Order: sequence, then C-alpha cells, then structure tokens
Amino acid sequence: MKKEIVINSTANEHRIAILEDGKLAELFVETPGKERMVGDIYFGKIAKVMPGIRAAFIDVGLQQDAFLHFSDVGSSLSEYNALFDDEDDDEEESPAPASAPLSAEVDVASPPQAGTAPHPHESRRGGSHNGGSERFARSDRDINLQKGQDILVQITKEPVGKKGVRVTSEISLPGRFLVLLPFDGKVGVSKKLTDYKEKRRLRKVVRSILPQGFGAIIRTVAEGKEDSLIRQDLEELIRVWSNIQKAVKTENPPALVYKDMTTTSSVIRDLFGDRVERVAVDDKKLFKEIKAYVQWMSPDMLDRLEYYKGKEPIFDKYGVEKDIQTLMSKKVWLKSGGYIFLEKTEAMTVIDVNSGRYAAKKEQELNSLRTDLEASREITRQLRLRDIGGIIVIDFIDLEDEKNKKKVYDEVKKELKRDRAKTTVLPMTEFGLMQITRQRIRQNVQMSFSDACPTCGGTGMVQSKTTTLNQIERWIKRFKSESREFRLQLHVNPNTAMYLTQGTISRLTKIMFKFFVKVKVVPDQTMAMDEFRFTSVKQNKDITEQYRL
Repeated sequence: MKKEIVINSTANEHRIAILEDGKLAELFVETPGKERMVGDIYFGKIAKVMPGIRAAFIDVGLQQDAFLHFSDVGSSLSEYNALFDDEDDDEEESPAPASAPLSAEVDVASPPQAGTAPHPHESRRGGSHNGGSERFARSDRDINLQKGQDILVQITKEPVGKKGVRVTSEISLPGRFLVLLPFDGKVGVSKKLTDYKEKRRLRKVVRSILPQGFGAIIRTVAEGKEDSLIRQDLEELIRVWSNIQKAVKTENPPALVYKDMTTTSSVIRDLFGDRVERVAVDDKKLFKEIKAYVQWMSPDMLDRLEYYKGKEPIFDKYGVEKDIQTLMSKKVWLKSGGYIFLEKTEAMTVIDVNSGRYAAKKEQELNSLRTDLEASREITRQLRLRDIGGIIVIDFIDLEDEKNKKKVYDEVKKELKRDRAKTTVLPMTEFGLMQITRQRIRQNVQMSFSDACPTCGGTGMVQSKTTTLNQIERWIKRFKSESREFRLQLHVNPNTAMYLTQGTISRLTKIMFKFFVKVKVVPDQTMAMDEFRFTSVKQNKDITEQYRL
C-alpha cells in the first residue's frame, strides 16, 4: 500500500492529509482556536470525588473540569505524590510501583490517533477504557482521592460537546522511538518487533540509561536504529520529565506543565515511518522545521521529504480538496450508484446504506451484496476520515443468505485493521444492522471546519413562525391577566415582523383586538427567528421574562 503525507499550510491553518494508494484516508486540521490537547499534562486540584460514578472531577484551569475515572487512576499515585513535597531527590527515591506486569508484547507503534500520547492502559495492558480485569483488581477503597488534593494528570480525550476532557494519572511521554513511563519500572517492546536479538539489543540500550523506577515502551520504528539515536531520544524525554518536575514544584494548581507537540509535528513523529513514500509540504518555513527534525531523528529518510513549489494548490494536485468537500455532506455516493447516509446523534452515529439506481437491476441478492461490500469499504474510510468515535450503527441492505452477511462482516473487519483507533465490531443482526464502537480521542474533524448554526443551534431546524406567533399570544394573555398596562413594544427578527404585520387585518392586529392591547413591532436584525422581546412603554424596561413560563 502506497502511503503519502501531504501538508498544506496557511497563515491561520495547517491541514495534514494522509493518503493511501492516492486516496484520502485521514485528515488533521490545526487552527489557532482549536489546538489539540491530547498528551498535555496539567498540575490540577481535585474539585469533586463522586464514588457513585467511580470518578473524580479535576480543576485543570479549563472551562470545564476534567473527568478522571477511577480506572484511570494509576497504581503509582502515591509514588508521584512526592513531587508535591519540597524534596530534591525525586527521581532517586521513586521506586518501581507494584503495578501489573508490563507485557513485552505491547504495540504502540500505531497510536490511536496521530500525534497523541498512547493511553497508558491501552499501550501497556491492551485494555480499553472499560475493560481489563487487571485494572479493576484494586477496590475503590484503595484509591485515595480527596477533595482539594493536588494531582498530576494527562489528557487522553478531547472535550466532546458539553463534556470536558478525560484524563489519566498515569503519565506517558511519547518520543520518536520510545514512550517514557515515569512511574512504571518495566521495559516493553512493540509486538510488531519480532527479531529476538534486536529486541534484546534495544532493551539493553534503554535499560542502561533509564533512571531507577522509570519504564519505557520501545516503538516499532526503533528497529535497526543506532544506539546513539535511541539514547538521544531517551535523554530528551528524561529532560522533558525533569522540566515537568520543576514546574510542579514552582507552579500553583491549576497549571499547564507540559504542552505536547503541535498536530503537524506529532504526525511526523508518529506516522513518518518506512511505509511512507513521500512527505510533501507547501510552506517553506514548515518544511525547514520538519527537515531539521527528520535530520535529527531519521536522517536516512530525508530524501522522502519534498518542498512543493507548484503553482496549483497542493491539495488540488493530490486530489485531496474534492474529498474534503464530501466531509460536510451527509450523503456519500458509491461508484455502483448506491450511497451511504450518515446521521450523527447525541448518543451515536447512524449510517444507512441505500442501493440507489442499483435497485432496478436483476439478481437482487447479488446486487445487494455488491453494494454492501462497497459500502463497507467506504464506511470504514469515512470513519477514519471524519474521525467518528463512540457507538456506530450501520443499516445495510437486507441480505437473505447468512454466508453473504458474513462476507460483509469480514469485509468490515478487514478494512478496520487499517484504523489506528481501537474498534470493536459485532456481526450483522437479523435486521441487517451492524454495531461498531470506535475509540474517540478528539472531536469529529467536521468540528474543525464548522461552527454550530446560531439560528438553529446545530439541529438543522428552526421553530415555525406559527409557533412563535402562538407563543407571543400566550405571553400577552399572561401579561393582561396580571397587568393593567395596554401599550407594549415587541422586538422580533425582521422576517418574523413581516409575518406578524402583513395583510389588511394582520395576525398581530387580531391579537391586539382580542386582548385590548396596543403592540408596536420593532424589527431587530440581531434576534433569531424564534426570539421575541417585550418592552413596557410605561416602565421603559424589558418585561419579557416576567411573563414567560
């Protein structure tokens, strides 16, 4: 599979496209107001402990408190509480925690999302947020969290909707070749490294320089690298951790003590491997920064780095711009003439597969199978491309033959193997539904390109003018039942004002006669279509809330 990284940079935005066989597979967008947060480390203070939901809320200085589930509280919590004391011998007195054994067959070469620190539980124990018996071996009574307690946490999930960030107390610092685990004394190796001699060599190099009580995971890209490069990467990570320790001693919580790489830098760090044939960048300054980093970490890969000088926009040249346009559409067409329709709800994402013009052809079962198989490939691509996480339900075209249903299931499983995010897929039900869960770390990529509509609030629908008229009438009725005033000013959107006043005997005139009140309409461009505001002429003040239910 041919893999390329194409980076388009402007003054206000960096867009990173991952291409597989010339087709857009993943997209990352970095803008000044929406920087990535996963991997950032905060020195926070526990705001609330809620045993009922097995979680604590941590004040890290963000708009919403961070969510720390008890399953994300490291067994080494007591070891790094010493960081908050005024002692100078932190590293020497940090014993290896009595945690579950670190498997030597962990895989962190492909982190859940480019540029994110591998989740400690996922990278070290292979569990998910809700699984893994080892992680629940300790009872809640062993987790000693108190309101007002200082705590060091790392973001593992971006805020989604009204939910704040999710954090863990098990810190990990990702580098090019290693992931440093400050509170875990074991050394693990990616399961994709199969050469025993190479694994032994890498372990020996890492162990020779690791401070007591520290652990590390050796990534796949470390295979065949010189000892000096491995040491250089490890020394840099230890230096970063030392700076975090100093910040903890000098800062007052809440405080940001470590900011992970930008999206662009982290993509190069995590994804620029042997399978990537080309990295094309259209910004000279960014090209020089990436070149300096590659020169330092992997000089043998410099020939794959390319500064794009063409007049045609780089995303047009590689056919990326057309694919980006489909991201904003709910409907995605298939080559066969069918299409898939994606609808996001609060709880899940629902995907419907339709045969389109394919339905008119003969051999219905065979045609349905072909459409479902094609849809399977496109859906898994869209999940990665749009970065859709959480629960996903797919309504495939009905198939009678159980063998055909299994073919669709196998196709989805095969395509999901390309996905770095953790996924679980269940076989197709008798109703033709397939259920998938996909790890959610950052916000859906569509959020990078759009804001919620100020009129409909993101629902896609606005209240009808008739409903607004009825609300106004009910408001006036409540007003007249309690007040003796008879002169009002009504502020509404100009379109609503036109609806209320049009005609010889307008809708508003009928209401005025009915309740014996005089209402002057004041168009206000700043108001939404379903908003209205009443002002008392006598009192010269807004009285809307006084008579609103």
